[in-house]
Amino acid sequence: MKFVYLHGFASSPNSRKAQFFAGKLRELGFEVEVPHLESEGFRNLTVSGQLQVIEAVAQGGGIRLIGSSMGGYLAALYASKHPEVEKLLLLAPAFGFAERWKIRLGEAKMAEWKRQGYIEMMHYATGKPEPVGYELIEDGLSFASEPPFHQPAMIFHGTEDDVVPVSFSREFVAKRKNASLREMKSGHELTDVMEEIWEESKSFLVDG
Repeated sequence: MKFVYLHGFASSPNSRKAQFFAGKLRELGFEVEVPHLESEGFRNLTVSGQLQVIEAVAQGGGIRLIGSSMGGYLAALYASKHPEVEKLLLLAPAFGFAERWKIRLGEAKMAEWKRQGYIEMMHYATGKPEPVGYELIEDGLSFASEPPFHQPAMIFHGTEDDVVPVSFSREFVAKRKNASLREMKSGHELTDVMEEIWEESKSFLVDG
């Protein structure tokens, strides 16, 4: 059984959640891959490029995916095209990833991003603003905002999430019988409830 953890936007394999879940699974004797999704750099980041990274790691085999924020969205996208994916654990998944930027930044900022070709955003792995290209949006809009995967999934989402509102996950599970939602009293990062999430999801992840 192989697990793949997918980190969030402007993050890295060294994030607290990535290391936490990888560590817990490795303690149980499982193989865990935590790929660096920015294989072509933050400036050239696209959804398509990140999916290629996942495909290279999975190598067509049966895997179980854990994804945080954008990584959760990517996990859902990948699973929708790859029936060999067995299960998904999604942490505040960023459904509607490309469309959501307009809501978050506003029309003027989006127009500036498109005109300039890039925009600087805080990169949590480097600790400083880094440029990211508008190709992220152009490419992202070609993908489903709510990927129609059919594998069983557990979703954990903070009720105080001000980055990806919990309503996105509520709407997603309302339409699907294969996904369940557990709402946590937490924000987007969920780092203060990781132990609780692990205890609730462990049997789902490793059994069967």
